Amino acid sequence: MNGVQGGVMKVLVTGATGYIGGRIIPRLLVDGHSVRILTRDRARALARPWGDKVEIFVGDVLQPETLDEALEGVDAAYYLVHSMYGGGDFAVKDRQAAENFVAAGQRLRQVIYLGGIVPGNEEERAASNHLESRAEVGRILRAGLPTTEFRAGPIIGSGSASFEMVRYLTERLPAMIAPRWILNEVQPVSVRDVLDYLVAALGRDDAFGIIDIGSHAVTFREMMTLYAKVRGLPRVILPVPVLAPKLAALWVRLVTPIPNSLAVPLVEGVVQPVLGDTSRAGALFPEIEPRSYEEAVERALFRIEDGDVATRWTLSGEHDGVRLVDSEGIVREVRSRWVNADTASTFRAFSSLGGERGWRVWNWAWKVRGFIDQLIGGPGLRVGRRDPEHVYPGEAIDFWRVEEVRRPNLLRLRAEMKVPGTAWLQFEALAEKDGTRLIQTAFFAPTGFWGWAYWYGIYPFHALIFNDMVEAVASDAERYAHVPIVVS
Repeated sequence: MNGVQGGVMKVLVTGATGYIGGRIIPRLLVDGHSVRILTRDRARALARPWGDKVEIFVGDVLQPETLDEALEGVDAAYYLVHSMYGGGDFAVKDRQAAENFVAAGQRLRQVIYLGGIVPGNEEERAASNHLESRAEVGRILRAGLPTTEFRAGPIIGSGSASFEMVRYLTERLPAMIAPRWILNEVQPVSVRDVLDYLVAALGRDDAFGIIDIGSHAVTFREMMTLYAKVRGLPRVILPVPVLAPKLAALWVRLVTPIPNSLAVPLVEGVVQPVLGDTSRAGALFPEIEPRSYEEAVERALFRIEDGDVATRWTLSGEHDGVRLVDSEGIVREVRSRWVNADTASTFRAFSSLGGERGWRVWNWAWKVRGFIDQLIGGPGLRVGRRDPEHVYPGEAIDFWRVEEVRRPNLLRLRAEMKVPGTAWLQFEALAEKDGTRLIQTAFFAPTGFWGWAYWYGIYPFHALIFNDMVEAVASDAERYAHVPIVVS
């Protein structure tokens, strides 16, 4: 290797199904690299879009006997594993994992590791056990292998832990009393910039050592107020000299769906000012101009605004039942049934909903909802539908707009009714065990506090209506499969 990127390489990615690992693999494949991954779950890796394009080795950095074969013939490796969810002994696990990797990776030409920016002095570093552990892993890797260690502040991207904490706190609380340390400065960084740096460093021996990355410094309070500005939400945030980090983490857990095991390190990461020196990053990679925090937020939210998000968040159920999922700013009610019918009959059952036929169950409630919608300026149910069975992208069905159709497997409708957010209703028909798995999913992306209040306020009604709807669609599918109906 030399001071420029070093051609096509054989690259091992650890943490491949994690937040960063799953995003960097497509970038490496596009650049022509041969990618191998180390994972504890082959099936989970194969389910990714790149699953059949990489070499999969089943193993664990905590099991040294699994590392030698995975590292055989590899030029460079991305070390993207950590034990944030590993309980109180996470630092011990991280230390052992790094030492195992160093022992097995002596033939590597480069290791690229993603850690976190650490506070400037020892007392401040002690405030975050997780940041100190990430720094210790970096020291172990650098001492034993040619290592590029990127240190990043809060990573901002749809689905990233830091962004989700800001999203949920800001969306759900119109006003909040927060600890004074929300005035501390941090250096957030767009996930796209992180990926740019990780890819650009591959094959660069002049990039060995520590490289801090991030955009301009902002306070945690500014992270919330700028998010609110992008979303058009008025917010009042008052800092007060109370609320210890562990209590703050509990508060985060109560207000958001983020588990306490993740809330603690997130809060610990901002209780002290966490600023890095990004001059080396600028000198080594002048082509990368870090995006501002505000731009990173806009890009993270774009996945919701462009309407493409519902497809990517499809959940294929393996068992009959109901699941309520709250993540990435989207609430999902997923109902799944096995149907004794083929996919074409099942698709026919749900694609003929609405219009003169109605919505199969609770039609009086749908009419009431349509009337209310008209009163507040929405389309109501007066639109109807053009054809009793056939649907086409872009056409209207009552107060829904057909957003996507993939016969005979998927129909997604986007609500045009007046609601404090964006709503979708999606149906899927997937072949399963001589029949079909019917999956009905209601998606809702709330806007602000009233959006969340609206959704959870109507949930009891959804539980009745959507439960009966999925049963009715399943019944229709089985009837269509055995007694085809000719529509005149």
